Amino acid sequence: MYTRAYKGSDQVSVLGLGCMRLPRLNSEAQEIDYVKAQEIVDYAFASGINYFDTAYKYHDGGSEVFLGSALKKYDRSSFYLATKMPIWEADSPDAMRRIFYHQLERLQTDYFDFYLFHALNQDNFRKCVDFGLYEFLSEKKREGVIRNLGFSFHDSPQVLEQIVDAYEWDFAQIQLNYLDWDMQNAKRQYEILTDHHLPVIVMEPVRGGVLANPCEAANALFREARPDQSIASWAIRYAASLPNVMTVLSGMSTMEQIEDNVRTMTNFEPLTEADYEVIDRAVDAYRKKDTIPCTGCRYCMDCPSGVEIPTVFSLYNQYALNQNKEVFDEIDATARAEQCIACGQCMEHCPQSIPIPEKMAMIAELIQS
Repeated sequence: MYTRAYKGSDQVSVLGLGCMRLPRLNSEAQEIDYVKAQEIVDYAFASGINYFDTAYKYHDGGSEVFLGSALKKYDRSSFYLATKMPIWEADSPDAMRRIFYHQLERLQTDYFDFYLFHALNQDNFRKCVDFGLYEFLSEKKREGVIRNLGFSFHDSPQVLEQIVDAYEWDFAQIQLNYLDWDMQNAKRQYEILTDHHLPVIVMEPVRGGVLANPCEAANALFREARPDQSIASWAIRYAASLPNVMTVLSGMSTMEQIEDNVRTMTNFEPLTEADYEVIDRAVDAYRKKDTIPCTGCRYCMDCPSGVEIPTVFSLYNQYALNQNKEVFDEIDATARAEQCIACGQCMEHCPQSIPIPEKMAMIAELIQS
């Protein structure tokens, strides 16, 4: 497994296991299939993956509980454990502290290798400052309960610079892939972190699975260039080829996905100039499709009107690629786009800044037309 040094001799696997999309018992709930998920964790560990990333709210809180159980069989010094503080869940500094200690309990550990302020934007960061979160977590770092302190980020480059300059950080996590390099200015975010000598952890390298099958025109370009490699491997290699990227997190839901990613990162081959040209052409092909940039993170959920927002967007993107309206029959009527009342609650948490009510109205009109 391809690794990079972090703080001297520590070798961190460039492929990390993101635990936001673990196998589920059924598609209607977030309950984790422990047997299948344990197989993925065990395969990851055996393959040299040593970075495991979770968060307080993943799988409705079940991800941390599962990971604490799944990693218990391994020597604690043999892997790096990362989780995050969801500041929007805390209504006081005391609540913030309760969440932190609850995470230690869930993950059955007495320290975190990497601890993050979760999904920082301008508003969330202001709340962190008001609650004294950095001071509290810095104290935990001095005590050894946190080894490295950083943040994950969803906002503009200008806000990123403010956050980077506000405190002393060890690393940062950003959404980076070959679509968002320009579409969400991931390039500038990467440059800011690199200029500040902060190692980058990449989230959404395959954009919630979208870049495993962007569109047939793009797929054809990738297959022609490298017929022996998967479509998803191009996205993983794109992120891992950047020199200041320490770890690329992939939310691997099946054994097929992790086996493919491990193949990509074993005897790793950085992108060539010819590869970049293929990606540029594939991006041009993708942009001709009218898709919605939802990654399925579920930060928008639960919807008070019962709309299954990520599923609706996923079905719409399937429609955009094949123009088959029958895909919308896969979702229950009570969870469809037409149930949206445009309350805007979802917009407060969407990392992609998608105008969700507007898109729901568009999809509802499309279905009814």
